[in-house]
Amino acid sequence: MRSRYSAFAMNLLDYIDRSWHSSTRPKPGGPEGGDANRTRWMGLRIKRHEVIDANRAIVEFSARYEARGRVSVMHEVSRFVLENGHWFYIDGTFPRR
Repeated sequence: MRSRYSAFAMNLLDYIDRSWHSSTRPKPGGPEGGDANRTRWMGLRIKRHEVIDANRAIVEFSARYEARGRVSVMHEVSRFVLENGHWFYIDGTFPRR
């Protein structure tokens, strides 16, 4: 999770793409990277890490960012899967406030 946050903060779209599981990865040029150059990531807080089994885990986090002059917080519960020694992002949900 921290490496994906760092990749978003440094606009390393290739790394983000490679760390996304092939079953859920957006197509190149999709909306996920559209505002990457206009977003400034300002901080990451890991709230919870839960190991489901040897190959699956959940990470709950909040990340502060500024876009179009407005500071916001993204709060997500992300699912990851371990394959061939690498963790891949599957998807996430956004808990209600």
